[in-house]
Amino acid sequence: MNKYDYLIVGAGLFGSVFAYEANKKGKKCLVIDKRNHIAGNIYTENIENINVHKYGAHIFHTSNKEIWKYINQFAEFNRYTNSPIARYKDEVYNMPFNMNTFNRMWGVFTPDEAKEKIEEELKETNIDEPKNLEEQAIKLVGKTIYEKLVKGYTEKQWGKRATELPSFIIKRLPVRFTYDNNYFNDLYQGIPIGGYTQIIEKMLEGIDIRLNCDFFENKKELENIAKKIIFTGPIDAFYNYCFGELEYRSIRFETEVLDKCNYQGNAVVNYTDYEIPYTRIIEHKHFEFGIQSKTVISREYSDKWIRKKEPYYPINNEKNNNLYERYKKLADKDNKVIFGGRLGEYKYYDMDKVIKQALNLAERELNG
Repeated sequence: MNKYDYLIVGAGLFGSVFAYEANKKGKKCLVIDKRNHIAGNIYTENIENINVHKYGAHIFHTSNKEIWKYINQFAEFNRYTNSPIARYKDEVYNMPFNMNTFNRMWGVFTPDEAKEKIEEELKETNIDEPKNLEEQAIKLVGKTIYEKLVKGYTEKQWGKRATELPSFIIKRLPVRFTYDNNYFNDLYQGIPIGGYTQIIEKMLEGIDIRLNCDFFENKKELENIAKKIIFTGPIDAFYNYCFGELEYRSIRFETEVLDKCNYQGNAVVNYTDYEIPYTRIIEHKHFEFGIQSKTVISREYSDKWIRKKEPYYPINNEKNNNLYERYKKLADKDNKVIFGGRLGEYKYYDMDKVIKQALNLAERELNG
């Protein structure tokens, strides 16, 4: 006998949105998570009255009005604008690359002067069709900016030389010829006042939850507890790595409380020279314009992924994408298990896209 309509493996954003929608339709759900808390990677923990983003900075941004209205049911958002700073040795630059960056780097003032400088540096390289990330970055922003602000950070982030990385990775990086430090172009942007965890708490209200519950350790009991399984963990792990492991990058965090009110003056500072081992420092209070007497910072270290570590970023090169397709063919034949989210679909998703995917699944499953 199935006790539940849906077993949802993972209490992150994807699983929680689906559980919320299913619960509204009168479906009985059990949500499990191997961690000791809900909210997955958007989990925020209150430390010294500061909402600490435990698994890295999460800034909600979208141009989809419906998704913005949807998420605002669960929390009030502030007007936070993502404007990271890049630090190279003793120099500081605005991100994303914009006229403030170009002025600081080259002393130029107009878009035409900046474009001319990039073109001048590009001519010296003979790059026509970029074959790797290094060539793509130089084509986008010139050699000087690449060497100071892209090369070291990217090589730390991915654990590979920029010449070994595919060019498409850098194409997500905004380059603007305006004096605008807003990282995102989206219409709606902000941080939930009081942190993200409250959003998931509201979504999962009235739904059965089991924490510290590893699906694989309890598989015998869990696989027949519900009519269907929504699985948001790694798809290759579900199939016991039968075709081999998909590759990821992991992250290690060093978080500390400092007895001062302001450590770096910005929520996010990227460290772009290779000699500094961490990729960035997050000062969490700045996400909510905090005036607390203490502050909390987290240093982020990009890390090689192995099975016992948390997988953060799928490495979507040709080899891994082909391997994922083999797993997806297995999944497509499975009538009981549905895979979703960043790990289930082996794809990097922003939060608004995660919500959209979960809502699309709910529409197909619950109204089909």
